[in-house]
Amino acid sequence: MDFVLWILAVILVISGIVTLIRGGVLWGIVLIVLGLLVGPGGVSLFS
Repeated sequence: MDFVLWILAVILVISGIVTLIRGGVLWGIVLIVLGLLVGPGGVSLFS
C-alpha cells in the first residue's frame, strides 16, 4: 500500500511540474500539493 501511494504521489508531483512549465500555475500548484499530501501524508495516515 505504501509503495502505491508513493508512486501516485510521484506521478502527481511530476504532472504538477509539467503543468507549471506549460503555464498552468494554479493547477500545477494544486497537483504538487496533492502529491505531497498523498505521499508522506497518505503513507503516515494509512500506516
